[in-house]
Amino acid sequence: QVQLVESGGGLVQAGGSLRLSCAASGRTFRRYAMGWFRQAPGKEREFVAAIGRSSGSTYYAESVKGRFTISRDNAKNTVYLQMNSLQPEDTAVYYCAADYLSMGGRTAPYEYQYWGQGTQVTVSS
Repeated sequence: QVQLVESGGGLVQAGGSLRLSCAASGRTFRRYAMGWFRQAPGKEREFVAAIGRSSGSTYYAESVKGRFTISRDNAKNTVYLQMNSLQPEDTAVYYCAADYLSMGGRTAPYEYQYWGQGTQVTVSS
């Protein structure tokens, strides 16, 4: 089992940047592929980005490709989401999620077994 805690959210102007972090508990972090999802008010939770267990593979939603970068540091049990060129439509609660022993790249929320509590990102126009 793994526990996830996100941080780094906040209020930013359009065109700005934020870096989200997700710290995982335990000594088995490298066994989990990781993902970032987001959920805006009144909308379903949607896939943002994912990374394989060894950082070798990354995956992005079309809406964030070229602007967001997912990375992980297995020594620090942490996954990151660097978000650049933020737009108001990026406003949402952002969640990290863990997928045990997966090769990575899954995009459906139900495929992930563990979730963090979320961090709010608000982009003003």
